[in-house]
Amino acid sequence: MAVIFGRTSPPARSNRSAERRGHLVGQRELGAAMATRLTVQGHPSDRMVEQVAQLIRRGGVVAIPTESFYALGAAALDAAAVRRVHTIKGRADGKPILVVISDRAQLDPLVAEITPAASMLIARFWPGPLTIILPASPLLPDGLTAGTGTVGVRQTADPVLIRLLRQTGPLTGTSANRSGQPAARSAEEVEKSLGSELDLIVDVGPTSGGPPSTIVDAVGPIRLLREGPISRQQIAAALAQSGMSLVS
Repeated sequence: MAVIFGRTSPPARSNRSAERRGHLVGQRELGAAMATRLTVQGHPSDRMVEQVAQLIRRGGVVAIPTESFYALGAAALDAAAVRRVHTIKGRADGKPILVVISDRAQLDPLVAEITPAASMLIARFWPGPLTIILPASPLLPDGLTAGTGTVGVRQTADPVLIRLLRQTGPLTGTSANRSGQPAARSAEEVEKSLGSELDLIVDVGPTSGGPPSTIVDAVGPIRLLREGPISRQQIAAALAQSGMSLVS
């Protein structure tokens, strides 16, 4: 495993020394002028994952790779961190932010109820590219729900992101770009757009891209809000097996 810390690639000896010392080269204080870029080749060490998790637990906002694009990862239950995500994206207050989790156990603190439709969709499609809208726990920051009383949640299948989530708990999963701009597939694109406002960019190289996750509203009548990698036909067929259906 080769790990390169910092915004430029230092010699290999410096990399190993930095990892032994247990800190990120160039690690900045929150709110400094430019994000540190952490370049990962191969599988990140446990120490590296913990360092990123510590930054997030301190209220940091980190660009993290997902199965398709880079996302803005902040502690989903930290109201101040969620507000920073809104500010960084330039997102209107009326738009909620989805949450990404590592496993079913991380879902329970986020929601007030898991509806029958949601239970079926979770069993069929998680982990995977399906975001499910559920009744939100009253303890969630307003920035996640935007006053809707609901929250969108997705269980990732990405192994590195799962490791990070197990250290941090649920994270925001909105794409790492300004609102209205294309989603970023590389750390370079993130840095060009948002680098001065982030605390860290975790660079694993280009992501696969493709459509963003399918979104299903499982509160009340079951509605497909956005068709993505999981098609309308797949959702409808899964629901039909349990005697349920999508509204037109």
